[in-house]
Amino acid sequence: MEQKDKYYQTYIEILKRELVPAMGCTEPIALAYCAAKARAVLGEMPQKVIIKASGNIIKNVKSVIVPNTNGKKGIEAAAAIGIVAGREDLELEVLSHVTEEQKIDFMKYMETTEFSVKQAESDFLLDIIVKVYGNEKDALVRIANTHTNVVRIERNGEILLDRGTEEQIEQDKPDYNLLSVQEIYNFAQIVDLDEVKPILERQIRYNTIISAEGIKGNYGANIGSVLLETYGDDVKNRAKAKAAAGSDARMNGCELRVIINSGSGNQGMTVSLPVIEYANELKVGEEKLYRALIISNLTAIHQKTGIGYLSAYCGAVSAGAGAGAGIAYLKGGGYEEIAHTIVNALAITSGIICDGAKASCAAKIATAVDAGIFGYDMYLKGQQFYGGEGVISTGVENTIKNIGRLGKDGMRETDKEILCIMTCVD
Repeated sequence: MEQKDKYYQTYIEILKRELVPAMGCTEPIALAYCAAKARAVLGEMPQKVIIKASGNIIKNVKSVIVPNTNGKKGIEAAAAIGIVAGREDLELEVLSHVTEEQKIDFMKYMETTEFSVKQAESDFLLDIIVKVYGNEKDALVRIANTHTNVVRIERNGEILLDRGTEEQIEQDKPDYNLLSVQEIYNFAQIVDLDEVKPILERQIRYNTIISAEGIKGNYGANIGSVLLETYGDDVKNRAKAKAAAGSDARMNGCELRVIINSGSGNQGMTVSLPVIEYANELKVGEEKLYRALIISNLTAIHQKTGIGYLSAYCGAVSAGAGAGAGIAYLKGGGYEEIAHTIVNALAITSGIICDGAKASCAAKIATAVDAGIFGYDMYLKGQQFYGGEGVISTGVENTIKNIGRLGKDGMRETDKEILCIMTCVD
């Protein structure tokens, strides 16, 4: 790997930054974290709560069950449980220590507290402002750009923290522009696994546990178990089913943690569980699995860099292509096979929209994983999609740039229409 030190350390920092634990869908959890932080700044239980959130936050919180709320959905529920029981010091694990007594208190608090929700007038796709009122006191906390990035804190009109928004978030961020499929493949070949093994072991452990829960439990539309019951036990179907089952559980109130990717638990499960399933089937050993997970994780992050964390473009598509890349590596593929797998997968599924976090995410995940696997199988048969066909360009990097442009810029109006449909039509 040329310029080894620059690429090598950056890629390790990216993995450490992106592959972190979260309990519950990250958007309602970010809202719960913001609300818990606001309660802590206020210093007492709020009597009134005003929430302003960007359209993508509203979209992704509206239809997903918030953990530890007895099946409640929506913005008010996420804020209320954060206020009543949230541990703001735990960030995306803010709801991981809720007691049974606090669940009862949460229900009472929802009934007796005034909540107001408005769409934020903001240019940021991820923006949450929670203002709380107590006995002659008030406090405000704002999160922007990423799920735990607190940029402003106020108490009684006094500014306690003002970190800006766009400028601040870049300060300690590794250079994601150094990501490329070729360099990701090279890095996976040479990285000292001791430097990344704890991160990947945790991803395997957490995501496997919630997937198993999704298979055996009754969550949402039970896409994982339906796939297994309908299409059998071959490795391709298991790979789709295991990833879908994790989403079944997570979108529908399961209180187990996952390891996220690109700010999303669904994407974290999509890039990892199919690769783990294929590694077990092929009996490739621990080292090969870890290197495949490096490829799948970084490939998904590379695609999402151009799109952003939130978009009208379904993140499972990027993660499914990443999973396909990891599976191609497990089956003996090198850079060429991986690159063609990604392009083929994106040609198949790049039109899937994100219409919020909910039960159907599991089915979209299964579709994206299928495309990733099929993208590799196509290449093995000497078949591929070519530059100039739709959004595909010659070369994997050019195609990824096109997808970034489509997801970030091209679908802005689509995003607005999706939100309008979701909030105006019951």
